[in-house]
Amino acid sequence: MPPLAVHSVSLIILVALAFDFINGFHDAANSIATVVSTRVLSPRVAVLWAAFFNFVAAFGLGVHVATTIGKGVVDPAAMTNLVVVSALAGAIVWDLITWYYGLPVSSSHALIGGLVGAALAAAGARVLVWSGIQKIVIFIVLSPVVGMLLGFLFMVAVMWLARNATPMRVDRVFRRLQLVSAALYSLGHGTNDAQKTMGVHAAIAAGTLAGGWRIVKTMGMRITKLQPVGGFCAEAAAAISLLGASFSGIPVSTTHTISGAIMGVGATRRLSAVRWGVATRIVWAWILTIPASALVAILTYWGLAILFR
Repeated sequence: MPPLAVHSVSLIILVALAFDFINGFHDAANSIATVVSTRVLSPRVAVLWAAFFNFVAAFGLGVHVATTIGKGVVDPAAMTNLVVVSALAGAIVWDLITWYYGLPVSSSHALIGGLVGAALAAAGARVLVWSGIQKIVIFIVLSPVVGMLLGFLFMVAVMWLARNATPMRVDRVFRRLQLVSAALYSLGHGTNDAQKTMGVHAAIAAGTLAGGWRIVKTMGMRITKLQPVGGFCAEAAAAISLLGASFSGIPVSTTHTISGAIMGVGATRRLSAVRWGVATRIVWAWILTIPASALVAILTYWGLAILFR
């Protein structure tokens, strides 16, 4: 009997939903971090707001990223049930470890690392699609840089346009505009991250409500202090970056993009307004995400292969 043949589809669905729930701790928390930290929306309303636009995007704006994840990292012929379960396990374990320490890492990259590790354990390097992996690795570097530059430029432009307005008027206007930018960011998140497993969005929203506040605190308060105008600029910058990458089928990190945008916004005040020590720890977690989740997936595959042979 092949590994995991009995009830394998049910098992994969359950593990995928578990991954989506854990994803709520991480990437979905990014969707609401700025709008919650600026107190434009309450946490529960923000979750509903983000979940709705994630849902619309995942089913209304194409499945380019899902295609890349399914075919552009590992040869589809190597994607057995055991490989899929091991890959999801690798992503889940790394997400939980980094969530515990409040580090906003990429669930996309954790899943990609899991796929690479499980496929290596199952069939060796020959089944890896190196062109797709190379593109993803390049955008690990590019996505936060693009987010930072756009966030900085947007904030500078807004400061110039609003230079004669009173702080109260600026706050009132951008509290309304941040609803739009939060929706756009969630659309970008949905076109990129929500397609990773195409799971039930209720699982992502439940994960955010259950434990995402560690990540929300890091993203919305520990990197730099945000006001509604800064939240708008960060979300708008990240949304543009994500939508552009998504239509190109590139599974970039929403975490990297919004983190970079927040740093860019903070840097417009002064460089010391960004807590670079926190930023450095986050970057190290990004670097380790793919190899760490790959290692867990390899160990999971070997363990399950022994158990079910």
